Amino acid sequence: MEREKRDLYNENSEPTGRTYFKGDVIPNGYYPMVVMICIENAEGKFLMQKRVPSKGGDWGVTGGHPKSGETPLEGMITETREELGVDISNMPLEIFSEGCDGTDCYKMYYLKSNFKLEDFTIQEEELTEVRWFSIEELQQMVDDGTLNPNQIACFLKCSKYLKSKNK
Repeated sequence: MEREKRDLYNENSEPTGRTYFKGDVIPNGYYPMVVMICIENAEGKFLMQKRVPSKGGDWGVTGGHPKSGETPLEGMITETREELGVDISNMPLEIFSEGCDGTDCYKMYYLKSNFKLEDFTIQEEELTEVRWFSIEELQQMVDDGTLNPNQIACFLKCSKYLKSKNK
C-alpha cells in the first residue's frame, strides 16, 4: 500500500514546500496540518464518529491530515467525503480556531447542516458508527473520560466560538 504524502508547515501555519510520508519522523521546525470539523444539526446536536478499534475505538469529530497539494479546506472536504460519504464543498464552512501548538498546525471548521444519519455512508476501514450528541451528552463524555483531550479542546473552542457568534 502506498504511503500517504503530506505537506509540512512552519510555526505560522504557512506551507513550506517540504513534504513527508505518513509514519516518517517530522524534522524539527516543521509541522503537519490537522483539520477537524464540528458539524451541528438544527436541533443543536453535534456529529461524532466512532473509530474502529484498530484506530483507538474512540469517539471524535471528523478530521485528519490533508494530502500533499491540498489546502486545509480541500483536505477537510476530502476527509468528510472519505469518512462520511457526503460532499460539503458547497457548504458554508467557518474556521473557528487555527494555529500551531508545537506538535501540529491545525484548522478547525464549523458547519451548521441539515444532514440526517441516513445521509452518511461511513468508511468502514475507519469508523464503526456516527451519532448526533447533545452538548450535555458531550459534557458527560468529557466528565467520564470518553473523549480524548484533543476532542475536548476542539469542542471547548467551538463552544466559545458559537457563544461569541451568538452575542
